[in-house]
Amino acid sequence: MTRISVKVDGTAYEDEVEPRLLLVHYLRDRLGLTGTPIGCDTSNCGACTVDLDGESVKSCSVLAVQADGSEVTTIQGLAQDGEWHPLQTAFHERHALQCGYCTPGMIMAARDLLRENPDPTPDEVREALEGNLCRCTGYQNIVRAVLAASAAASASARDSASASASASASGQEVTT
Repeated sequence: MTRISVKVDGTAYEDEVEPRLLLVHYLRDRLGLTGTPIGCDTSNCGACTVDLDGESVKSCSVLAVQADGSEVTTIQGLAQDGEWHPLQTAFHERHALQCGYCTPGMIMAARDLLRENPDPTPDEVREALEGNLCRCTGYQNIVRAVLAASAAASASARDSASASASASASGQEVTT
């Protein structure tokens, strides 16, 4: 057994694990975070995608011991104060899911894309998600959802900048 220390969705954990235990099994079986599905166990489908230290990874291809000292964010850690992440909202509003099995991985991979490219083209979205398989939707609504989340984030940033500029011009203190 190997001792690991990992922060998952903002909570610190210390556990003894078998060196061969996959991160996806650690998340689901040890921590009870079943929002990350096990799709293929071969890293082909992307359903198990999580963030590991800010990078999108397929948790079926990472050992739990490799996450020692790291921070992991799962689909369950995206919502803040009871509010869905903008990607979760966009997927819901744009009907970007049917069975929902691939959705956590799609959202986590899309989040990684939008962090690096906040204003992607449809082709860039498709390329970023090519490692995530969906057998239900045909991808069109998934691409639309990612673009909608991107547009919403851009609008929110513009509104925030506009409010800051207005407050500064009137001499008010700006808090965000």
